[in-house]
Amino acid sequence: MFQPKTLDEYIDLVHQAIYEVDELRACIEDDPEEMERYVPFLDQLDVQLRGLYAEMTGGSYTFPASTDLPFMAIVAQWGRDIPFRQLLQIINTTHRNGF
Repeated sequence: MFQPKTLDEYIDLVHQAIYEVDELRACIEDDPEEMERYVPFLDQLDVQLRGLYAEMTGGSYTFPASTDLPFMAIVAQWGRDIPFRQLLQIINTTHRNGF
């Protein structure tokens, strides 16, 4: 993973995280036992990432910020179960520190 250097790269990372959520959802739909592992957080993570993406592409997103993105509470609690947690951490680091 890399630290984005432009807004477009940053937006692409958020889009990639949304793709990862969609891929994870598709994989677990075939295996109901695995689904139980992700049910507690997947929908909420999806909504938060899509909201962030909408803010970014709509022009209302501002950063750097002094607080973590809301989905970091999910990462803190369920991180070991999120295969793309490093991507989420990079997105949050950029949110906090800028480019």
